[in-house]
Amino acid sequence: MKNPLTGVIDKLDGYQRRHTWLGFPMGVVKKFGDDEAGKQAALIAYYAFFSLFPLMLVFVTVLGFFLGNNSHLKDEVVHSVVSRFPVIGDQIKFGSLKGSGVALVVGIVGALWGGMGVVQAGQGAMDTVWHVPRKKRPNFLTSRVRAVLLLLVLGAGVLLSVLLTGVATAGTGQTLATKILAVVISTIVNFAVFLAAMKLLTVAKVTWKQLLPGAVIAALAGVALQSLGGYIVGHTFRNASNTYGVFGVVIALLSWIYLQSQVFLLAAEVNTVLAFRVWPRGLNADRPTDADERVLAGLAEAEERRPDEDVDVRFKRVS
Repeated sequence: MKNPLTGVIDKLDGYQRRHTWLGFPMGVVKKFGDDEAGKQAALIAYYAFFSLFPLMLVFVTVLGFFLGNNSHLKDEVVHSVVSRFPVIGDQIKFGSLKGSGVALVVGIVGALWGGMGVVQAGQGAMDTVWHVPRKKRPNFLTSRVRAVLLLLVLGAGVLLSVLLTGVATAGTGQTLATKILAVVISTIVNFAVFLAAMKLLTVAKVTWKQLLPGAVIAALAGVALQSLGGYIVGHTFRNASNTYGVFGVVIALLSWIYLQSQVFLLAAEVNTVLAFRVWPRGLNADRPTDADERVLAGLAEAEERRPDEDVDVRFKRVS
């Protein structure tokens, strides 16, 4: 018996092949699945979750060193920074912010451990997205040295960005103009960080121009997710019990970071689909497009692990 959905899928397939406005996003989604980017996002989220709190400890400790006794400015900056994490923003309470060498060391060690995991997972994900052969990716030692350097660059950029956002909006109250200013600064900073991450996390030869579309999408989506996170937390945990709230916040935070990672990789896929021109994709496996074959060939060639290994991909035409 013929599947009644076959005709509908064939019509949709034919339509999206002829219309870029639908064929392009479907091509991005299909490549996202082909690259198993969801698994890559989960790995990034895992390490990011464990590096978040040590990183915040470093931030708070450094803030205590530099701002000294200006408690009002410290409170304003901390509030502005923590608000970037809507899932935990109302759950975290900082006491007196005093510079502590021990806290700084503990925070740096924890942030380095988790941060290196984030960077290495990001390197693997971006190299996979760009179909970089495994034999051309950094080896065990090189990848870790590179991860430390990237962590210093990207981590310093993130810390500096949230500090600038906090200082820029500190002492101005919660007026509409302040909120708009915070959103604008956050969007610009997110764009710069995402653009740098997309460039530095892969050894593929890509230009800054090729990365602009994905960086713009990631920055705008990041601001939207921040607002969405605040809305969800405000409605979900408002009347929750203390026990439910603690477990709920942990789950929500991990889910939110995972969603952020997925959006980042989805934005990266936009860049690769545009660069490789791999759309439209076929919805019917029996009727593949040229883009399907190029993507599958790239996935196979990315598995080359030795310098003397050369993968040759051929497709058998079905008559």
